[in-house]
Amino acid sequence: MKVIKNLNFNKEKILKFLKEILSFINNYKYIVFLSLPLIAMDIITRLFGHDINFYNTLSITPNLFTISWIFLFLGITLFLKKKIGKYIYIFINIVFLSIFLINNIYYSMTKTFFDFNLLESASEGAPYVIDTIKNSNPLVYISAIFIIFLIYIGYKRIPYKSKNNYKYFVSTIIIFLIAHSIIPSTLGKANSELTWSTWKNPRNIYISFNDSNKSMKISGLYEYTIRNFYITFLKTEEQENSEDVEFLNNAFSEYEEYKNKYTGKFNGKNLIFIQLEGIDDWLLTEEDTPTLYKMLNNSFNFTNHYSYYNGGGSTFNSEFAVNTGFITPLSYTQNAYTFNKNSFPYSMAHLFKNEGYTVNAFHMNTGEYYSRTVNYKNWGYDNYYGLIDIEKYEDESYQLDRELILNETFNELMFPTDKNFVDYIITYSAHLPFNDEKGVCKLLYDLDNTKEETDDDKENNDIETVIEEKIKMTEEECARRQAKETDYMIELLLQNLEEKNLIENTVIVVFTDHYLYTLEDKTILDKYKNTANNLINHTPFFIWSNNGEKININDVTSQLNILPTVLNLFGINYNPNNYIGGDALNPQYEGIVFFSDYSWYDGNVYVENGEVANNKNISYNQLEEKNYYINYITKKNDLALKFNYFKDK
Repeated sequence: MKVIKNLNFNKEKILKFLKEILSFINNYKYIVFLSLPLIAMDIITRLFGHDINFYNTLSITPNLFTISWIFLFLGITLFLKKKIGKYIYIFINIVFLSIFLINNIYYSMTKTFFDFNLLESASEGAPYVIDTIKNSNPLVYISAIFIIFLIYIGYKRIPYKSKNNYKYFVSTIIIFLIAHSIIPSTLGKANSELTWSTWKNPRNIYISFNDSNKSMKISGLYEYTIRNFYITFLKTEEQENSEDVEFLNNAFSEYEEYKNKYTGKFNGKNLIFIQLEGIDDWLLTEEDTPTLYKMLNNSFNFTNHYSYYNGGGSTFNSEFAVNTGFITPLSYTQNAYTFNKNSFPYSMAHLFKNEGYTVNAFHMNTGEYYSRTVNYKNWGYDNYYGLIDIEKYEDESYQLDRELILNETFNELMFPTDKNFVDYIITYSAHLPFNDEKGVCKLLYDLDNTKEETDDDKENNDIETVIEEKIKMTEEECARRQAKETDYMIELLLQNLEEKNLIENTVIVVFTDHYLYTLEDKTILDKYKNTANNLINHTPFFIWSNNGEKININDVTSQLNILPTVLNLFGINYNPNNYIGGDALNPQYEGIVFFSDYSWYDGNVYVENGEVANNKNISYNQLEEKNYYINYITKKNDLALKFNYFKDK
């Protein structure tokens, strides 16, 4: 009997507790109705960005941010007098409904969320506003109507209050500030060192907040809007001290103008940059890469070229250097792809577009990788085209460089015949892994070892005759075979130029992003390169035109020399002083390359820690002069990027 009484007692307690919960929900259900339009605006915005392959809509961090902001908005609404609270509620919802429309209309047209930085160029887009509104995704407007309905319901549910409750009002703000300071920790740890994958580290993205699409996905609509506004208009930029200002003004003050015998040699021609993934100098042979080898012997060949390398994304470092004339900073930690809010009015794309060229970039990978869509737009490109963004592949054949030319859409975009063009093509096939069990090497192995199935095979159902018995490929053999695939793409490129009658009017600039540091077996490099120091970074660079003569340039060069050299060859009016490197065809050019540890090489001496490290002779004064010069140009590079020197130029 006692047990039954206890059970009845517990049952009564449970029922009472449930009634209290239901009573609480009933008494405060208006909070749900007040929250609904704010929740809908955020969730729908992130759902519209479903093509952004980064952070799921259900991920915890953006939803925590959204809950915290809604908590603050409703706290302000509910703990003030009803009349004031209603005005605030309507104001908050109208502001964010406008933000919702702006973001999603802009995204539906550009595949990029709105950034307050765009207001600086608002006058350029003003004539197209009506067309943009008319042509955007109809679902944006249907969603907006639904949200307005939810706002109306929420407005009607605001409870009556006769006075302000400042105690709860202040408590709301304190709780919000504590929660808001904790939430970013759910994004994990930031990379404090330069790392190639920092572009996809959520914490680094939140700190820099320079990629609108990724920032929206990790933050949600409210955190994104308010943080973006803060960073654009309110955040105190690192102040230039008077010494830095004077240094930069002096460094960029001179207008240097010169001509040499090569100025304008290719004036009016089309231009194709081919950035080779991992085609090291020892792979550029008649056997492995016959097309490239033949082109090299018909070109301006820069025989002493070095690709700047660091751990923060060496492929993109090359893209950044060739397009802007600057390189990843040495004196502070920031990746090249984080400078997409800096101004680069003298970038390659801007200068060629001023001459009437169309300028487009082509690569296998999505525009989200290394934030390329954002960066290339910032540099002035008409478009960045990622093969897997525009074509659905059922297999991994998109990794084969041949697809850059064989893909019909890419082919049509790459070779316009009605106007001058610049194409920036980034290859991929010589990328790791160098293993015939996976990656590009496996794709090529299967292609090479698959033969036609004969009628006899079909009759005998002898599948084993179709694929030859597999012979294991070494890592070096894979590297050579993958390089041959890139060479095949270039063969196809030349064939297309010839078929389209463009070959006589097109110049091709070929260079490698970095030496083949991705090999697991480093002894392979020992066979073919000086691996003792940074001179391991030696890579190919040449400029080809049909029926051109071979001219060897033995002065030391790096990616920083490519842009000014090309600009002079095409007769583009530019100030050489706006770049870190110089025109390598200038008779006064004194070749020198520096590396990420401040070591440098001038074709004679290799200097490390300020001292000669390769048993070559140089006078004390010359050594001091060149040490000073390296310090000068690296400081010029770093401060110009740090303080966005060209912003108002």
